[in-house]
Amino acid sequence: MIGLSSSRTTIIMRQDDEETPLLQQPIVKTPLPWDQFWIILFLQFPDSLVFQTLAPFTPQLIRDIGVTNGNESQVGHYVGILQSSYYTAQALTILYWSQLSDHIGRKPLILTALFAIAVSMFSFGLSKTFVGLVVSRIFCGAFNGSNGIVKSMVMDITDATNLPKAFGYMPFPWMLGAIVGPLIGGSLSRPADRFPEIFGRSELLKTYPYLLPCVVPAMFASAAWLVTYSRFRESVSTRAPLLRLIKGWFSQQSDPNFPVPSNNALPSSAEVNSDEVSLKPLPLRASLTPRVLTVTASYVTMAVLYMAFNSILPLFYATPIELGGLSLDPPLIGAILSVSGIAHGAFQLLFYARLHDRFGAGTIHTTGVSSGIPTIILFPVINALARVQGMSLAVWLCVAAQHVLMTSLMMCNPCLALFIRAAAPNRASLGATNGITQMVAAGARMIAPASATSVFSYSMQEGHDAWLVYYFLMVIAFLAMSTAVLLPRDPSAWENR
Repeated sequence: MIGLSSSRTTIIMRQDDEETPLLQQPIVKTPLPWDQFWIILFLQFPDSLVFQTLAPFTPQLIRDIGVTNGNESQVGHYVGILQSSYYTAQALTILYWSQLSDHIGRKPLILTALFAIAVSMFSFGLSKTFVGLVVSRIFCGAFNGSNGIVKSMVMDITDATNLPKAFGYMPFPWMLGAIVGPLIGGSLSRPADRFPEIFGRSELLKTYPYLLPCVVPAMFASAAWLVTYSRFRESVSTRAPLLRLIKGWFSQQSDPNFPVPSNNALPSSAEVNSDEVSLKPLPLRASLTPRVLTVTASYVTMAVLYMAFNSILPLFYATPIELGGLSLDPPLIGAILSVSGIAHGAFQLLFYARLHDRFGAGTIHTTGVSSGIPTIILFPVINALARVQGMSLAVWLCVAAQHVLMTSLMMCNPCLALFIRAAAPNRASLGATNGITQMVAAGARMIAPASATSVFSYSMQEGHDAWLVYYFLMVIAFLAMSTAVLLPRDPSAWENR
């Protein structure tokens, strides 16, 4: 395994939760393989930058292209469709990308994903119609399978002793994206109007006022492509030539390096976990074990809650106070999201590994989804205060409290990644296992933004219950809590069975 170094390992002692044993077994904690790990962190940055860059100006973009015909209540509906188009395409393809990565390797598919990000962002910035915007996001979602593949890459180059530490660093690129992205999206949108002394003479930026903020993520994706191509070493040892795999599919023959999914009976637990099958990827059906299904259910409900909240948050900020929001402009929305991203990423980077060692991944995950309830309740509280007091100190304190609570929900992602690794039937099937969870989660993400923003728009209309969207979010939060309790306290409880 990459990064193993006996001369650099350290010894730690594992304490029992209830009592300290008289004889403790030393556990060798493997250091992180930074020569490859930093590349994985870097190649995630463009993906996070895309979402954070688009968030501040997308509501205004929908207004500018005229698809709502001036109906402010429909802005959230179209924003949700735009967000869901990406996840629809991803849900239909991510399992195949993840499975394929078990056979031809992670690197070629990551390069494909980075290329898709760059092309789609240029296309998004040059689109003048809603259909063009949707097509660009569909293209990105269809060819960007990095969500599942990156997690598999991290699991490939780590072991059980350093994986929690690795996932403690995983939010770092997302933190940078949350810092830089909203500032780019909020400040560089409509640059000819915002900075006439610099961009006022550019006919290109006058014609395409949202091109400039889209170019920045595309440039980072291109740089990440070059770094990955030149520096990253393939982490899969079972890869086979792509042409041979294609021939195997078309000829419907059983290829020894590519077991085609079939309707064969699920292998027994002993077969799945035996050393004989641990060297090759398993058929898809063999990966659908009860543990994988359990962690998938938790991942899906958490993803729906997180995506629904993140979809409504910028929309809530941009909506007029009298309609249920805060009447904030894109630069201020970008600044708030940027500060929040810094806080969330820094907290996870500094404290996740310690909290994991102290409480376990299961406890952290359950606490995280439970924090969604007070987070949701704060939405109507913030608007009620803004109606009475305007943008007073009390309103800003409640906004800050909401983002503090979101820190706990953010830490569910690394917890579930540890459970996914523990649930995989063997190491060679990590890609397929990640693909299963990511495919179902992408389907959930496909539904969550559109449904949440549509319910938000519906609740704003005259004669409707203004709290309807928050009832909707509360149902999702309780579903996430009900699936969280099915997980053990520690992923090692699955690995040791």
